[in-house]
Amino acid sequence: MPKRSIPAPKYKTRSSAPGQGKKRVPKKKSARWFWVWLGLTGIGLVSAAVGAILAVSLSATPLRNSLPAGDTVFADEEAIAEGRFRFPKLTRPVNILVIGTKVLTADVDSQASKRLGYHGLVDSFDGLADTMLLIRFDPEQFKLSVLSVPRDTRVRLSGYGEMKLNAANYHGGAALTARALSQLLDGIAIDRYVRINVQGVEQMIDALGGVEVYVPKDMKYTDHSQHLYIDLKEGQQRLDGEQAVQFLRFRQDRYGDIGRVQRQQTLMRAVVEQTLRPQTLLKIPKLFQVIQESIDTNLSVEEVAALAGFAANTEREDVQMLMLPGGFNGTGQTGVSYWLPNDSGIQTMLAQHFNYGVQGVRDRDARSLRIAIQDSTGNPAAVDALKQALSTAGYRNVYVGSSWQEPLRETRIVAQKGDRLTASNLKTSLGIGDVRVESTGELNSDLTIQLGQDWQQLR
Repeated sequence: MPKRSIPAPKYKTRSSAPGQGKKRVPKKKSARWFWVWLGLTGIGLVSAAVGAILAVSLSATPLRNSLPAGDTVFADEEAIAEGRFRFPKLTRPVNILVIGTKVLTADVDSQASKRLGYHGLVDSFDGLADTMLLIRFDPEQFKLSVLSVPRDTRVRLSGYGEMKLNAANYHGGAALTARALSQLLDGIAIDRYVRINVQGVEQMIDALGGVEVYVPKDMKYTDHSQHLYIDLKEGQQRLDGEQAVQFLRFRQDRYGDIGRVQRQQTLMRAVVEQTLRPQTLLKIPKLFQVIQESIDTNLSVEEVAALAGFAANTEREDVQMLMLPGGFNGTGQTGVSYWLPNDSGIQTMLAQHFNYGVQGVRDRDARSLRIAIQDSTGNPAAVDALKQALSTAGYRNVYVGSSWQEPLRETRIVAQKGDRLTASNLKTSLGIGDVRVESTGELNSDLTIQLGQDWQQLR
């Protein structure tokens, strides 16, 4: 049976285009959210101004596109942007596949590593995928939804059998990856793709002058075979491009690849909060150069400008970061570690955040919610008071998870599985909290409360 779109929930509107709803004066800080695109993909769509200059200065120089001629997996025939004589705007909701790669000499030439003496990085897009994202730009609901897909996700690739999703890029590039991901997501359409390698991410962060982020613990790892040396100290600090890539590539924690997904979202959030400062705009020429040299995409320059313009006017509460619902495959006794997709969870996620499928948003009973507390205050009495307050409000399935290392002034309520409605209801019950739709909390929770100093002040 073909899928049909569910009725869209009511969201606030703004004056992005004629006939799109009531007018609303955007907040000054809303422009920052353009950087969601940059923070997640490393592409460098710097601002609406960047898109405008790209449209003018690069129109004669198309972006690199390695898609085989005649491939129909992407909706190339259907326009997603218009505006030849004005700034381009999105004409409809679009789903963009983003693939980050890390290609080693051994992946492309069996003798190259011997000649070099180690497995060096190659400026290529054709290896195993290191990062996969599906980003939905929705100009009808003014929403931007970002789905992180673990690279260890188990799929069946046509012609290759059962394997991890990250192998799709190695065997068939963006086209095979898109087909496999679409099949995994109940046949959802994927309109365009972008591929970027780790060298491009490093160059982009350097072009921005680095990014401030809280490193949650000392990160130290050495792999002489790749000349990979990770050495980051716990605490708030400014990471340059090389250090940011170290932050993203570190895997020595209890969640492995899933921990990397969480750090991707943490780094994205940090980039979002720090950009579109005057000094950043002065770096636009350098960012143009990185864009042209570091990505492979079937987006046109006009489409790039339209996506940038939309993201520039997307507000914080309308940006949602999700992770593919699923779980680990037990003890790993099979010899292969997989992330096993949860079909029911995927259907719910698609309905709520991609307007695809038949399930509606429902208000869950407080007693059924699994709520984790991550304490950043170091005050056991504050944690006990929170547990008591939750119990009084009817939330009975509560547990204390790992501590949140970054000291927080404001408590965060993380919708770990993407359910903003239940997170908002919890905020109402507590009278406190910054609601975030992202996957940086306790993995097995429905909601994670990252406890801040404001809770102690409230008590």
